[in-house]
Amino acid sequence: MVLRRRKQHRISKEIHPDEILIDSSNLPEFDRDQMEGRIERPFGKRSFFAAGTVVTLVLILLLTRAGVLQLVRGASYAKMSEDNQLQDQVLFADRGVITDRNGVSLAYNSRTTISQSDSVASTTMATTVQDFATRVYADYRGLAHIVGYAQPPAHDSYGIYFRNTFVGIDGAEKAFDTELGGHNGEKLTETDAHHTVVAESVVKDAEPGQKIALSIDADVTQGLYDAIATRAQSSGFQGGAGVIMDVETGQILAMTSYPEYSQNALESGDVAAFKSLFNNKQQPFLDRAIDGLYAPGSIVKPVVGAAALTEGVISPDKQILSTGSISLPNAYDPAHPSVFHDWRANGWVDVRHAIAVSSDIYFYEVGGGFEDQPGLGIDRLDKYFSMFGFGKDAGLGGFSSKTGNIPTISWKAATFPNDPTWHVGDTYHTAIGQYGMLVTPLQAVREASAIANGGTLLTPSVLASSTVQGQRVAISSGALEVVREGMRLGVTDGIAQSVKFDAVHVAAKTGTAQVGVHNEFMNSWMIGFFPYEHPRYAYAVVLERGPAGTLLGSPAVMGSFLLWMVAHEPQYLN
Repeated sequence: MVLRRRKQHRISKEIHPDEILIDSSNLPEFDRDQMEGRIERPFGKRSFFAAGTVVTLVLILLLTRAGVLQLVRGASYAKMSEDNQLQDQVLFADRGVITDRNGVSLAYNSRTTISQSDSVASTTMATTVQDFATRVYADYRGLAHIVGYAQPPAHDSYGIYFRNTFVGIDGAEKAFDTELGGHNGEKLTETDAHHTVVAESVVKDAEPGQKIALSIDADVTQGLYDAIATRAQSSGFQGGAGVIMDVETGQILAMTSYPEYSQNALESGDVAAFKSLFNNKQQPFLDRAIDGLYAPGSIVKPVVGAAALTEGVISPDKQILSTGSISLPNAYDPAHPSVFHDWRANGWVDVRHAIAVSSDIYFYEVGGGFEDQPGLGIDRLDKYFSMFGFGKDAGLGGFSSKTGNIPTISWKAATFPNDPTWHVGDTYHTAIGQYGMLVTPLQAVREASAIANGGTLLTPSVLASSTVQGQRVAISSGALEVVREGMRLGVTDGIAQSVKFDAVHVAAKTGTAQVGVHNEFMNSWMIGFFPYEHPRYAYAVVLERGPAGTLLGSPAVMGSFLLWMVAHEPQYLN
């Protein structure tokens, strides 16, 4: 029994597969360490269970960690990820400096600092340099419209720039925006998650804008502005403008418009200042010097006189009697003839004296004819007005410029369809600068300049480096000489004696135009040139919409301004 049990025990002993399949004769040839000659055993259930448990725990830990990273601290890590990156940064180009003819900076750049707290919880303030230089405008009066202003670069609440250049909005800033703007550069900056700059590399350097030197004199412009502002405020005019131009080159020495705006307030984005200016009934944004349209009144009489002399309608000595009015038969109502008044009875006057005393009757007759005196007629009036630059762009490059209007037969037919017929009275009123005639001060100074320089209609420029551009007016040089004599006579003996000085001899022509539904307002003009003997500068000044009958207007402006010039800028008078 014992022997049998031992045999059974041997039989039930587990036999390994390699003991069955491997022949003992070749066993030594296998490398057991390299798993040769062995067959793997299958895992048991416990092994599978243990392995599955371990894998499950690992997955749970990974998912938990991912949830913490994504949901709990996701925003923080996303911000760190953004900060820890390579950034393409704009290197803003400095805008070119604008100076006057003497090198005085009128628009320049200033690097400013911005104060901000180091962190949300901290009250410690730090300063950082602004990405671009702030545009600063010199503290001169009267320069806002000619220098203008520019909008700076702007970014959104995330600091991303949606406008990465300055944009010229008005004046020289707009006219020469391309030259002033320069070209931005580019820099690559690598930062880590702690906002620490790891490395920087300038890909392209910024190129600053060009320097622009204007032909204007800042002091002279301010002096002219002050004279206009003082008189406008004292006499109740709504606004005014003035231009002084070199009669040899066309360069603008001074050009200003009253009232004006604050360039620095607009550049800084001052919303309240912009709203106040926008709602101002005096229209401070209107550049009256180049875009203000006004009935010229008698300042066109020198052109009419020169045209009549050139066309042989009158001789220099031809006299016409002004008794205070003339009458024309009224075909529609014979009992009530059409009466055209002079501003006063001027007696017998030739063309020189007619200019000096500004006789309306004289220019009614040479413009439209009367009895045995032939007139130019509307077509020839239109021709000469156009030759002297009226009704067209004055040509100041980069600046907007209104063209105004010259009354014509076709213009009346289109404007007044209920009364399209052109009448002699329409010619009369056009000959003295009224009816539908509209001009700008810049056009008026071109007229004065062409008379002064002997018949060259110059193209105006505000650049100190500009070349002379212009065209000859097809008009008799002798006629222009007579007209100049008449303008000088107006200063010595006529109605322009407000600019009669020993220090400088001026030739001038005044003008008054009635405006308003009931002629309750007036525009006051004066054009002229100096020095009379050798003309160098022409000028035009207008005061806008003052009470009818106001005695002190543009002639008073030029009187006070020229006295200021004698004291402060005499080099321009000699």
